Parts: sequence; C-alpha cells; structure tokens
Amino acid sequence: MSAGDEVVVALDVGGTGMKCALVRPDGTTVHTERHATDAQRGPEAVVGTILDVAEGLAGKARADGRTPVACGIAVPGVVDEARGVAVWSANVGFRDVPLRELAGTRLGLPAALGHDVRAGGLAEARLGAGRDAGHVLFVAIGTGIAAAHVVDGSAATGAHGAAGEIGHILVRPGGPRCGCGRAGCLEAVSSASAIGRRYAELSGVPTTAAQVAGRAAAGEPLAVEVWQEAVEALADGLATGQALYDVSTVVLGGGLAQAGPRLFDPLRLALRERLTFHREPRLVAAGLGDEAGCLGAALLALDTLAKESR
Repeated sequence: MSAGDEVVVALDVGGTGMKCALVRPDGTTVHTERHATDAQRGPEAVVGTILDVAEGLAGKARADGRTPVACGIAVPGVVDEARGVAVWSANVGFRDVPLRELAGTRLGLPAALGHDVRAGGLAEARLGAGRDAGHVLFVAIGTGIAAAHVVDGSAATGAHGAAGEIGHILVRPGGPRCGCGRAGCLEAVSSASAIGRRYAELSGVPTTAAQVAGRAAAGEPLAVEVWQEAVEALADGLATGQALYDVSTVVLGGGLAQAGPRLFDPLRLALRERLTFHREPRLVAAGLGDEAGCLGAALLALDTLAKESR
C-alpha cells in the first residue's frame, strides 16, 4: 500500500451528535459519517458507541482498500491531553475516562484525545481561516463560548486541561447568571443561547440568536438593544484576549459567526475602540464550518504518529 492509501479515523463527539471521518495525511476527507451521541444513556454507553463507531470506520477504510494508521477523538469539557483522559464533561457526563487508551486498545492503532474547541482551533489555524497566521485565537460561539490559542500550529492546553475558557472572563459584574455559577461571564451575555434568552425575557417571545440578529438588522428597537449588548460584551472579552495573547488573527466560529457582517462589522468597530497600544488582530469568520473539530481530531492523530516515528 502507498502512503496515499493511509487514513486516520477521526471523531468529534458532541452532546447530541458525533461527526466522524476518514482523513488523509494531507487533510482531505475521503469519507464522513454522523451518529447520535444520545448522552442521556450515560457515559458508559456513550464510550461504547464511540469505540464501536471508531472500529466501524477503521473497518470501512480497510474494506475500501485503505489503511487506517491512527485514531483521533475530540470531546467537550476538561481534557487531559497528555494522559489521554476525558476528565469531565457536563454535556456527555464523562468523568476521568481514559479514552485514548480505550480507543488504542480497541483499534490496535496509535490514538490521540483532544478538546473539541482546541481541535477546531488547530484545524482552522492549519487548514482554515487562520492558515499561515502563526498566532491565532479561535473563538467558538454557540451554546457557550470557548477559545483555543494556537501558536505555530500547536494549541495550548493549560496546566489542568482547561486553557481557553474565554467564555468565563468576567465582563458584566452582577450581570446574568452563568452556567458555571458566577454572574456576568462573557458567555452569559454574548453566547447564542444567552442572546436568545435575553430577548425572550424582555419580550416574552421565544427567540433564537439568529432571529434577534435579523430583527436587529431590520431596526427593531428591542433586538437592536439586545444585539448591541452582546456585541459590546464580546468586544470586551476579545480585547481581554488580545491583551493576554497578542494574536495576529482572531477566527470566530460557531453558530453566532453565521450572522456574518451583522456581527463582524459592529464587533470589529467595538474591538478597535477598546484597543490602545495593542495591535488590532484580523477578525475573520471560520472557514471549515462544523467539520473543524473532526479535522482537528485527525490532525491530533497525525501529530501522534509523527511523534512516534521520531
């Protein structure tokens, strides 16, 4: 078999679904699948599904005449990448699950485990909108807000596997209660779920962030107010991030980034107003969509292979 026949098994595990793929070493995807996570079944059942799906993907590769050479898995929560352990995840229920070892044993392949947002940031920095930037801050804005700081193609994990929790920067003391228990965190104001929740509280009408963005663009006063609150708080969070990380490019992903110019135009202006001596980063939309986490998992697997071959 030639190197062109080699693929890595990649899984991006979320609270509701898994995005799965077979990926070549050059980053091209040759096969994709989606599976339900069904996290309500409990963590043991979810682990079983992950291993079954990974094994099925490896079998699919072999059936198609390809050679699976490694496996990469990205999961949410706190991840100890050095030990390959999913330490904790509210969405999936993991507590100290040695996923890397379990996957490696089941597949008989080198395996890697990473954090979903860091994996997404890795993919955007190497293959997507942050390509060739060197210093990238990838910020995923959806139900919550999390970030990955990628320098020269490597994402910082932190001492305890919890680096990049930019959603828990305090931006509005005494503000809305965050899921973490503190009042005024960035994700309690500027996440997609927070925007929809705030509008619903004020109007009594169940609403999504996308609908708020559309109504704000149409000039509806309440939507304009809620949207502006979120943008201003997000600018505060990004200004803090730039003071800490001094990146050249900020890549915004997740559902909120799909608002396009409705988000980026006022956010770029608000961020510029907050910067003094710090250099203004390039602010761009993610380029890989919801495939970023899966591609990042593949890159982690390839990095593991490269380390083992040294």
